[in-house]
This record gives sequence, structure tokens and C-alpha cells, in this order.
Amino acid sequence: MKILVLCLLVAAATAWPNFSEDLNEGFQNDSPSGVTTAKKQQDINHLLDHVYEKTRYSDLRSAASSFQPVNDVSIYDDNGAAVQLLLSELNDHRLLEQHHWFSLFNPRHREEALLLFNVLIHCRTWTCFVNNAAYFRERINEGEFVYALYVSVIHSRLGRGIVLPPLYEITPHLFTNSEIINKAYTAKMTQTPGKFNMTFTGTKKNKEQRVAYFGEDIGMNIHHVTWHMDFPFWWKDSYGYHLDRKGELFFWAHHQLTARFDAERLSNWLDPVDELHWGDIIYEGFAPHTSYKYGGEFPARPDNVRFEDVDGVARVRDMLITESRIRDAIAHGYVVGKDGINIDIMNDHGIDVLGDIIESSIYSPNVQYYGSLHNTAHVMLGRQADPHGKFNLPPGVMEHFETATRDPSFFRLHRYMDNIFKEHKDLLPPYEKEDLEFAGVDLTNVAINGELRTYFENFEFSLKNAVDQAGNVEDVEILANVDRLNHYEFSYNIEINNNNDKDVLSTIRIYLCPQKDANGVEYTWDEGRWHCIEMDKFWKKLVPGSNRVVREATESSVTVPDLLSSQNLQTKADEAVASGSELDLHEFERSCGIPNRMLLPKGQPSGMDFVLLVAVTNGDEDITTEYPQVNEHAGTHAHCGIHGEKYPDKRPMGYPLDRRIPNKRVFLETPNVLTTNVKVFHDIHHHEGHPHDH
Repeated sequence: MKILVLCLLVAAATAWPNFSEDLNEGFQNDSPSGVTTAKKQQDINHLLDHVYEKTRYSDLRSAASSFQPVNDVSIYDDNGAAVQLLLSELNDHRLLEQHHWFSLFNPRHREEALLLFNVLIHCRTWTCFVNNAAYFRERINEGEFVYALYVSVIHSRLGRGIVLPPLYEITPHLFTNSEIINKAYTAKMTQTPGKFNMTFTGTKKNKEQRVAYFGEDIGMNIHHVTWHMDFPFWWKDSYGYHLDRKGELFFWAHHQLTARFDAERLSNWLDPVDELHWGDIIYEGFAPHTSYKYGGEFPARPDNVRFEDVDGVARVRDMLITESRIRDAIAHGYVVGKDGINIDIMNDHGIDVLGDIIESSIYSPNVQYYGSLHNTAHVMLGRQADPHGKFNLPPGVMEHFETATRDPSFFRLHRYMDNIFKEHKDLLPPYEKEDLEFAGVDLTNVAINGELRTYFENFEFSLKNAVDQAGNVEDVEILANVDRLNHYEFSYNIEINNNNDKDVLSTIRIYLCPQKDANGVEYTWDEGRWHCIEMDKFWKKLVPGSNRVVREATESSVTVPDLLSSQNLQTKADEAVASGSELDLHEFERSCGIPNRMLLPKGQPSGMDFVLLVAVTNGDEDITTEYPQVNEHAGTHAHCGIHGEKYPDKRPMGYPLDRRIPNKRVFLETPNVLTTNVKVFHDIHHHEGHPHDH
């Protein structure tokens, strides 16, 4: 374990270039031994507790009232430039008021949240970080504060080791039906503890309801919102480091969400999702049944709406022009940078450039020309209930990463963008046998230990932050209870022959691919590959002769374990602070990743046919870092990369299934690739689940 931590620390230290000089100085300023992780965790827990109200913790109260952010600018590594800017906006009353909705897609809201992020990211010490957070918590909009605090903890070197509480317990309004929130208030006022069952939106009359458990799963929502915090479209490298392959990760993480959604649809006898298009009707409406804490109900959208221009955002024809410019670039095989120079995209790196353009992030080589297809599309869809602001409705669910996947149109929008990416991938030459081979290595057998079987269970989470505190009214336990998908434990049993006379490093890639469409027609290899779900990718040393590799599903580099509840985080941090003991929560440090329990699609009671494809490739040619086996790349690297470091695998994401397969024999005759048929079963009996705890 010590070796593991050391490797991670060495890697981390080299990954944060801008901060290396003042690392030691920072810790010395705080106290001789530095502030413990337990104390940092406790501070974050306290800062996020009842975030819409004045803090009840005396140390934060005193910082909020007596701290002077610009008294000593040596505590910042930018000489206080960021904090002076934020204070001048605050003193000029230019900031959004408190108790108002916040949306990251609103340019002014985002700018204000980033003013605070800039202050926190430039803090040299934890004392500076926490004092500024306490001071501005009382003064800026709560949504902006929560966003800035989360992205600062994720990206600042001071935040290492801290586990952020699950957003569904910090801002429960974005994850919980209004009816449940109302019941929570009643429970608090009448001092009766309550546990309330939350249903998914819609009724059985709506066939989309069959897959609502996927888009409305709070763990999946957390993966989506956290991915966008780990890889923010507004990120500039001057914040500390480059986000490696960010555009390609944008493509891959969203492609995988869409492929997984399709697998759930096929499990429920629905066709794969159709793309949305600007010139077409939005067939599926959506009624969110959720309210903002402040700002009214989330708008609903009826069925069969035609896209309208949205005042102050974009016209429908702008979206068509943006799309055609991107498709032109794909057809030409190059994009034009803002300096007029052509950038070749007919290579492995092209998808990365396209991802930056389509999203569009600050990394885009030419935002002026290629626009911002993804970000503008989210706002366009979010506003279709009130495109001209006639009813002064707040933003729709598509204008928040927390809530976007609830709307069926989210997956249709991403299928539309996924098809644009596919257009590019299909123009690249297919892999030949020599692109796939691993000399001297044969994959002889792949089997599953256990059974691929899913079920639904209950899950409880706390609503204490949903209701306001009242001086003389005690807190009572208020919980939401929701159904969620889970599966039984299983592992892969992989047998590999290494016919070389020395150890070799291998990369083992595992995919699960639906075998048939909704009508029971078998997919060809070329059709099926785009629907494949990445299950795992890991590195293994192979000794000469036969090797048996057993890999648990829980070890997957695609998934994260259940998040710790706020209450649990608070208890663990408080106990560690009180006893002066270490707090090690590194396995929960990242919440970007598909929930462990959703690794398998639902499947069907009588079993649903899938193909399990395993490819063993040359690890020495694939890796970008040393020690790949020791640290397994910080868990969920497959869709979420590693903070401040290079993506650990040189291959294109989705390799070897990311390109056309005109000839399946190339795969069938490659000895280091093997497929086997499996079935995924679904238990129709409901299981009693777990309270939100570990």
C-alpha cells in the first residue's frame, strides 16, 4: 500500500507544474505539519451543510465576518488579483443575488462562479482557501458558490484527498421530485421523521418510462455532472495543467452514455435511440416534476414541438450552419484554425480536435467559425418551453448537467452528435491484422465466474439539506427512497498463452455488445461495434507459458463505488479530527465514473444475448506512464482520465472497435482477440436495498 501511495504522490507531484515551487511553503504557512486531510474534509462538510442559510459553525462564522480577503495578498500566488476582481464586482453590486437559480450555461452566472474559482485556485494554503470560501459563502449566490467550491476542490492541489459529498444530498432539489420535497417540509415542521418513496416521472402510457430508471438514476446523474466538473469546457491551461485528450474524452464518455442507454432500451424491447434534428419535430415531451429551491418549477415540454429560435441564444438556422461547417471539416479531413492554418484530422488525434470543436471548449482551434454545437444545443432544448421569454420561466433540465439526462431528448441530442463523430471515424482506414496483433500472445479462453444477473433494489438518501433550519425546530431524519438497478457479483476468467520467452506487459480490453436489435435481427460486426459497452481496461504482466487472469467486476476502470453519504463523511471526518487519526478515503475521491452497480445493462428475465469481446494488446506500446499495474491509473481512468496527467492509454478510446469493420475475419483470425456469447438475466423480484451508507 505504501508503494502505491508513493507512486501516486510522485505522479501527482509531477502533474501540477504551476504549483510545485510553493507546495512546501503552502504547508508551512498553515502549520508545521500541514493541515490534515481529516480537517480539510471536515471544513468542506461544514461549508456545504445547509448551503442556502448562514453557517452554524463558529469558526466559519467568524471567518465570514472578520476575514479580510485583501489584507495580506502574499497568501495568493497571483498577488490577490483574482480576489480584488471578485470584491470589486461584489462591492459594485454586480453579482447575482442569493436565493436565485444558477445555471452554468448562463454566461454571466458562469463568469461569477469562475471569479470565486479563480480566488480559490490561487490560494497557497488551506487556511486561505477555507477563509475565502467561508467569506464568500455568505455573500454570493449559493449555486455559484457550490459549483466554484466543487471544481476548486477537484482541481486544486489543496483539495487532494478530499471526498466531495454527493450533490443529491447538497442540492436535493435538482434530484428529487417536488412532491417529496413538500413532504420533507411537512415532516420537519411536524417533527415526524419520514421516509418517502420517489417514483420516476411519467406513467406507463409513456414507453420512455420503461428506461427512466437509467436517465433518472442519481448515481448516473452524478457521473455526468462530475465528468463536466473534471473536464470543464471553460478550462484554461493557465489554471495549472493541460486536460489531456479532453475532446476525445468528451466524445467517448458521451458515446458510452448513449451506447449504455441503447442497451437499456433493447433490454426493455425498445428501439435504439433516434437522433434529434434541428429541422425535425422533438417527438418526446418531458415533464420533470421538479422545482428549483428558488425560482419556481422546471418547465415542461409537450410532445411534438418544433424547434424555435431562442431569443438571445441562437436561431435554428445558426445551429444548421454550425453543423454543416463541422461536417464539411470531416469531409475535407481537416479543420481550419483561427490563424487560417489547416489542422489534419485524418489520424488518431482527429477525434480529440473534433471533440473540442463540437462541445465547444476553450481548447477548440476556432470557436468563431465552428461555434459551440453542444453547449448551445443544451440551452436551445432547455428553452423550448418558453423560447421568447414570454412567461419568464427558469431554465429547463437540459441547462444543468445534474438534471440533463432525465430528459429523453438528452440522449437524442447526444445520438445526433455521436453520429457526427461516427461520420469522422468511418472515414479512417479500418484496422488490419497488424494493427491488432500482439506477437506471441494467444487468448485461449474467456468465461464468466458467477452469473450476469441484474435486479432492482431500494436506495435511501438524506433530504436534510432540502428543508430550511429553524432556530427552535430540531432536525429530524428525512429520507428519499428510490429504486435503482444493481447486479450480482461476477468476475472474468481469462486464459492467455504467452509464447514469448520473457515477461510481457499486456493491456486487457473488455467490451459487452448487444447481439440483436429490438426486432431480434442480428447485428453485423460493423453495426454492432458502435453499440458496444466498455466494461473494463487494465494492465497485466504475462509470464512465459499459460496465464490465468481473474478480474472482479468491482475492479473495473469504468466504474466508481457507491458514494459515501454526507452523514457518513461527517462522522468519519469528525472522528478522525477528534482522535488525531489518519483519514484515508482515496477510493471515494472521484465520483466521475459509471456507478459500479450499473456496469451491466438490465437484460431480460429469460436472458438477453450479448457478445463479450476481449482483446489483449501490447501494453508496452499502449502505456503512457510508468507503473501501470501498481496504481491501476487511479481507478476510473477509462472515461474520466487522471487529474493533471496524460491519459494512460495511447490507443484511441474504443480501440479496436472505434473504426469500421468491413471484414470480420480480421478479428476472427487475430489470436489475441476472442469473443464469447453470454446472456444477461434480470430478476423481476425486487430486493431490499441499503440505506446510503458504507
